[in-house]
Amino acid sequence: MEAKLILEEVHEGVYGTHANGFTMARQIMRFGYYWATIEGDCINYTKKCHKCQIYGDKIHVPPSPLHVMTSPWPFSMWGMDVIGPISPKALNGHRFIFVVIDYFTKWVEAASYANVTKSDVSRFLKKEIICRYGMPERIISDNALNLNNKTIAEVCD
Repeated sequence: MEAKLILEEVHEGVYGTHANGFTMARQIMRFGYYWATIEGDCINYTKKCHKCQIYGDKIHVPPSPLHVMTSPWPFSMWGMDVIGPISPKALNGHRFIFVVIDYFTKWVEAASYANVTKSDVSRFLKKEIICRYGMPERIISDNALNLNNKTIAEVCD
């Protein structure tokens, strides 16, 4: 029982750092405590810590290929997406936010809409992106129908 209290305090107490099992065992011994299964108990405790599981590094996931997404100069590559529906609605009845972000500078252009239609997206791209910053080299979207369709392709052409 006393060992469990020590494990809790050292791992996530007032000065707890959510250290791994080996580090935690060394800290406990530095505080003057010792028992035969200290290292195994510390490792098992950290494996069961909910916060460590959620926020810890994902080092045990299978490797996957990296995709380089570099933008060679400002305003040459934009990403666009829709946020929403937002609840409750805005005072003007808008439920969605259309967001376009430059990959190089992280500059954000956004507008709110009641419904994001392909004509709204087309008008926004012409007025807020192309007229202000010039024709981008790439526009990246999640292939939603209102972001990737014939009307948007015509604007880009």
